[in-house]
Amino acid sequence: MKLVAIPAFSDNYLWLWHQDGQAVVVDPGDAKPVREVLSREGLSLAAILVTHHHADHIGGVVELREATGAQVYGPARENIPEPLIPALPGAPFQLLGQTVKVIDVPGHTSGHIAYFLPDTPQAPVLFCGDTLFSGGCGRIFEGTPAQMLSSLDALAALPTNTRVCCAHEYTLSNLKFALAVEPNNLDLQNYTAHCKSLRAQDLPTLPANLGNELKINPFLRSRLATVRQSVAQHAGLSAQTQNNDTTLFAALREWKNNFR
Repeated sequence: MKLVAIPAFSDNYLWLWHQDGQAVVVDPGDAKPVREVLSREGLSLAAILVTHHHADHIGGVVELREATGAQVYGPARENIPEPLIPALPGAPFQLLGQTVKVIDVPGHTSGHIAYFLPDTPQAPVLFCGDTLFSGGCGRIFEGTPAQMLSSLDALAALPTNTRVCCAHEYTLSNLKFALAVEPNNLDLQNYTAHCKSLRAQDLPTLPANLGNELKINPFLRSRLATVRQSVAQHAGLSAQTQNNDTTLFAALREWKNNFR
């Protein structure tokens, strides 16, 4: 199995994996770069996985399906171009010899899902769309802070060696915010230097490592004292309020929304 990040638009990654001449693509917002990779590598597109309905994740679905006959899997509760095979939690399926598990992760959108491949060579793979980013998480457009926190909890419970395939190259801006939240986090400082080096070479910072995210990502660390204290001070939360997990998380997300 080979995992490929296909750059698209200004900062998207369209993730593709392939083996034995067949491929699966995740969130193809643009068909052109996907078709270029398929042609260059001599691959046949077997399936398309969609995490949520935003245009930069589904814009190329129809063209790719019509050109290749690929089956489309996606969230049952979002408006994805038909025909669609609903991808449902508790109903894993097989693609190219890999087991694909579905995780409900509402928050960014109301029906957002993630795909988890537990048995891939080297380490498990997570395609998380716009729910989890390296050093950050997605904006809450249709869901609630409680939903997003619960969704991140579900992803945080996966094996720590999981490769996290986020859909955007937001890492450096996320790490800038993370350092504002936890300026004394040595793991975060070291990871920031590493990612700056990668981007200076025009290399992706992704896939991320889940174990590392648990050490550096404030949205996965919102219950820790260092993060709580920083958020409470920034938002002016009372001692009682800052002990409410959802309120604290909402204040953290609001801080990031307005951070420059």
